[in-house]
Amino acid sequence: MSLIQLLLFAAGVMSIMVIGYVLLSGPSATKESARRLQAVRFRHSNNAKDRVEAQMRKAVASRKPQRRASANSTSRIDALALRLHRTGKDWTLTQYVYASAGIMAVLTIVVFFKSGAPLLALAVGLLGGAGIPHFVVNFLIKKRYNTFTSKFPDAIELLVRGLRSGLPVTETLSVVATEVPGPVGQEFKLITERIKIGKTMEDALQDTADRLAMPEFNFFCITLAIQRETGGNLAETLANLADVLRKRSQMKLKIRAMSSESKASAYIVGALPFIVFLMVWWVNPKYLTGFFSDDRLIVTGLGGLTWMSIGAFIMAKMVSFEI
Repeated sequence: MSLIQLLLFAAGVMSIMVIGYVLLSGPSATKESARRLQAVRFRHSNNAKDRVEAQMRKAVASRKPQRRASANSTSRIDALALRLHRTGKDWTLTQYVYASAGIMAVLTIVVFFKSGAPLLALAVGLLGGAGIPHFVVNFLIKKRYNTFTSKFPDAIELLVRGLRSGLPVTETLSVVATEVPGPVGQEFKLITERIKIGKTMEDALQDTADRLAMPEFNFFCITLAIQRETGGNLAETLANLADVLRKRSQMKLKIRAMSSESKASAYIVGALPFIVFLMVWWVNPKYLTGFFSDDRLIVTGLGGLTWMSIGAFIMAKMVSFEI
């Protein structure tokens, strides 16, 4: 057994051990005991604050998010179709598969004629064919998400004005569907169409929340569910929610502005070695052929790639903030 095969075998065994530990470790005993004590406190407490919080938890728990199984191919195809729908484009699964196959074929042919290594060409083709469409879909989903979150507070304020003027909730949803442009209007139009064919408003909103998987829209659905359980002024509650979402968006922009320089540095430092390697290999392939044939250079390259990946991951975590 060569050195590279021994290292790959050791890495595989280590990965299997880590995955087995994660799967068999189970939940934390401390967190489970704290959760049970909190449930007992909510059940037997006479405090008004605890009762309101218990009602809020009950309202949130009553929402039944759709969980997509991933045990068979049909569920994975449904998940991919859902991702394509989140882009806002009229793309089908067939078009996605054809695009992936075309990118894979082009990259495989180009790398094969440049390097003469069929296995390397096939590996690059498979990686590009699977990765490039995936990243494009992620980019479009993120772009639509940003557009949705920027217009969603305006839609909620329009709902507030409609409720204060005396319109029912379903009518205000129709007004939002017609007056607000972009993905917000499209999603509210789908909600009103579901209500018209016989679905309840809660089910229609929940279907949209499951499909979008956006925290802002989940906040909206939870707010309606809590108001339905506890009562109160719905217009005032939605106005507060719109104010919270605007402040959340402003905080995201501030964090993005403050971390933009660090992110740019992380991107440059993380991508520069790979760019230099590709440029040298493209100009003079013979100079780097040892990285694909010599065991010592292969081990050195894999080690450098591993350490660079760890460094890029750490830098990405350092400049990533969740709100």
